[in-house]
Amino acid sequence: APYRRSAPAAARPPPVPRVGPSPARPQVKPRGPAPPGADSRGRGRDSAPGLLALSAAVVLALGAALLNVRIPVLLGQLVNVVARGAQSRLAGYLRPPACFPQGLLTFGYIALLSRVGEQVAASMRKALFISLLRQDVAFYDANRTGQLVNRLTADVQEFKSSFKLIISQGLRSSTQAAGCILSLYLLSPKLTGLLLLVMPTLVGAGALVGSFLRSLSRRAQEQVAKATGVADEVLGNVRTVRAFAMEDQQAGLYCAEAEHSSQLSQRLGLGIAAFQGLSNLALNGIVLGTIFVGGSLMAGNELSPGDLMSFLVASQTVQRSMANISILFGQVVRGLSAGARVLEFMTLEPKVPLRGGASIPSHSLLGHVAFHRVSFSYPTRPGHPVLRDFSLSLPPGKTVAIVGPSGGGKSTVAALLERFYEPTQGSITLDGHDIASLDPSWLRGQVIGFISQDPVLFGTTIMENIRFGKPGASDEEVYAAARLANADGFIRSFPEGYGTVVGERGAALSGGQRQRIAIARALLKDPAVLVLDEATSALDAESERVVQAALERAARGRTVLVIAHRLSTVRGAHLIVRGREQRTGPALRRGALQGPSPRPSSPTRGPLGPSSRPPAPGQVLRLPPPPRRSSPAWASATPSTRGSRAPSC
Repeated sequence: APYRRSAPAAARPPPVPRVGPSPARPQVKPRGPAPPGADSRGRGRDSAPGLLALSAAVVLALGAALLNVRIPVLLGQLVNVVARGAQSRLAGYLRPPACFPQGLLTFGYIALLSRVGEQVAASMRKALFISLLRQDVAFYDANRTGQLVNRLTADVQEFKSSFKLIISQGLRSSTQAAGCILSLYLLSPKLTGLLLLVMPTLVGAGALVGSFLRSLSRRAQEQVAKATGVADEVLGNVRTVRAFAMEDQQAGLYCAEAEHSSQLSQRLGLGIAAFQGLSNLALNGIVLGTIFVGGSLMAGNELSPGDLMSFLVASQTVQRSMANISILFGQVVRGLSAGARVLEFMTLEPKVPLRGGASIPSHSLLGHVAFHRVSFSYPTRPGHPVLRDFSLSLPPGKTVAIVGPSGGGKSTVAALLERFYEPTQGSITLDGHDIASLDPSWLRGQVIGFISQDPVLFGTTIMENIRFGKPGASDEEVYAAARLANADGFIRSFPEGYGTVVGERGAALSGGQRQRIAIARALLKDPAVLVLDEATSALDAESERVVQAALERAARGRTVLVIAHRLSTVRGAHLIVRGREQRTGPALRRGALQGPSPRPSSPTRGPLGPSSRPPAPGQVLRLPPPPRRSSPAWASATPSTRGSRAPSC
């Protein structure tokens, strides 16, 4: 069978713990992350067209703004011509020298900005999604899925809108304001000086208000993300909500969060409206003051009628530009807050890198796993130790079961082996090599097969769900893995066979069917180590029987770690470990390998039958080998005297 591990005798000698010379440690091959140069070159090639388009859009926007600056001067000259009665020169000033080019330039920069904005948003979403996939499991323990999805969607959209408006409106308005202020100075330094005296006051007041609005905007966006998280959680668990008739309560919870979000957004809108209203009031006052002072200067022959008209039109252009900037201010505040939230996760580095480290060649991989005095506390609960001074050895090709009550740290052992978390103290080794020095991607993708209590399937076909364990696998390999997992029969009974869509999270399948597909998915990559975390605890008796048979077939020739809370489900294991409860809370501690248990007097009763005492906390028992399975190779090295102790595991 292609999925039964059977290494050559030279490669896999029968392991005898601490007896005789230790076998040579297999050589490891360094594996590093993908060369950064290739990625950076690829990003450079992808970003070059975007930079060119952005540069062209900026140039076109500046050109349109400069043409707008020229219009007040032309109008002033036209007024002077009309005032002097020079009808012969009127036709020359009626030519539209700036209208048509300005229209073309406006079309060009808006079209380019739309393209660049969408490219920027797509790049941010991809980069953020990749960054989220790289994060540790502890990161997801501390952040709700709905909030992360909100950053991928709403925050990126907010930043994209602000980015486009800053170029299309902000840059143009700023250029027009600067150009017209220069024209105003050339027309009348006195009037321009009066304007410049007022502007610093307005800018200072705007900065103070802006700081308050930015803080309020961040709070509003965080509340939107919180409401989205509630909705995502409720809709994702709608069956549980329906089973407990909690629709009204959950609707009330979401409405409360949405109402709080609405109140914060209303306060933000009120602040932006007040800022814009005061800005327009100040700008209108500037225009009225300009007319009054300009009329006085014209009466003293210091300004011509055309100059006054040019000054008024230019000041109106400045007013409109400043009004646009004030309107954009609120959008820019929201966009910057959203961009900061996205950038926060884009630049976040995981504690456990996704790739990088060494790997063990497949011909040298034995699958011997050992925990050495491991202690661990979850990052979200640093003061509550789950494992304390825990040691355990999983001999190659053997099945070791950890049994204990819920919350005792059994699943934590599996999570540490998968490097979902890093131990607080101690180390975990694979064939003598600390897994912290091994490539996590190689470890999870090729060495360890993980099957959980509630397997997650993706909303695609059965074929693609099984192939998820090995994307390059052929159809025949998928069929072989399904047969080994006792799944081929029920899959082919469906009208579409392996092309059957399983629905969201496998909702179209039963629990036993989902579990067998998960087993096939794990076996497809032919793992050396198989981790079964309560793999049958949620199944009915018939489904458990079928799944257990599949697991027994899958375990042959592999190192298997079984997590269970019932001793009846692990009778086929070579070793059984029970946890020890601490006064500070449930925790697994160091276990020791006991001598061989006495054989049962009756073939129908095992060592855990009614006449047998259950194993003591912290004790490791050796059970009789299951049918058609040879006795553990290391059993001969265990002292046969009753009560004697073998080496520590």
